[in-house]
Amino acid sequence: MKASKVDKKTYYRGIRMIPYDLLKEVTIAMIGVLGVVLILSAVLSSPDVPSVTLQSWSKANPVDFLTTATGELSGSTVVAGYGPPYNSQSGSVQSWGPLSPQQWAGVHVPVNAPNDFVLQPLTQATAGDADLASALTTYKAASSDQQGKWLTSYTTALGTATVAADGTVTVPSGDFGPVSLLMDRMLTLARSGGLDALLLTSDHFYQTDFSRALLFLDDGGYIADLATQQKLIGSDWGVMNETGRYPGSAWLWLYTMWYQIPPFNSDTGFLGISAANTDLAVVGVMLLLTVLLFLVPVIPGLRDIPRWIPIHKLIWRRHYAEMRRATAQKGP
Repeated sequence: MKASKVDKKTYYRGIRMIPYDLLKEVTIAMIGVLGVVLILSAVLSSPDVPSVTLQSWSKANPVDFLTTATGELSGSTVVAGYGPPYNSQSGSVQSWGPLSPQQWAGVHVPVNAPNDFVLQPLTQATAGDADLASALTTYKAASSDQQGKWLTSYTTALGTATVAADGTVTVPSGDFGPVSLLMDRMLTLARSGGLDALLLTSDHFYQTDFSRALLFLDDGGYIADLATQQKLIGSDWGVMNETGRYPGSAWLWLYTMWYQIPPFNSDTGFLGISAANTDLAVVGVMLLLTVLLFLVPVIPGLRDIPRWIPIHKLIWRRHYAEMRRATAQKGP
């Protein structure tokens, strides 16, 4: 017998209906969610700390800035003697046994600290400043021995320098040659924001290479003090934090953990690991663990651990229970 066709009105007869506005409901839900998000972001948001620049550094701690700039000019900073990928020095080159990837890669981000951080920016700022142009000429014409004496005297004098309310740095008198004027112009250039722009300039169309400015900052004590205050140093698990103790890249916990335990956090020399090659050793361990993870399916013994310790059956217990019931229902 063929079933009679029932229209919608007949089918729903006797069932109470009420109007329903889907657009209204969605709008109310979105406003509610937005309100919750705004409240939570105000209560639980991470701090928005302004970026540190050469300009902010030179204003906040001009003596530290000048001390670092003098060190860059003398070639005595960490970056000046770093080694690959910045230059051919060896101060920060790490090796672990026969492994020395820094040396293998060579210099591919060339940085000449005295020229790139001090002399070249000052040269670009000589327009309309005859005194600066003369001081640069005098400095470049002097012997390396004479330059060293001027720089040493000026660096020593910075130890007792005073800072005026307007940010002017005054050092005791001494035999500084043209270095005093060069550093005065460096401070002026940095405080104006010009040094940040000059160190960013490159031959690329897009000026997005901040390497030189960041390396200059890294040589100073100011950025290290800020990192300590914000709990961003290695002993504070800083690589997986945002500023302060707010969680950031929490997935880096395994990588960061090695820096907190021996022999990585000591200088015992165990397995050839020391303070001089800790970073490379940690990277090596992580690469080894990654390889082992990929090879789990083919390593005898290691691949059998899930069968010996069937934790997965506890996690998927409902699935396995349904499989047993289905098997039992089918019978032998």
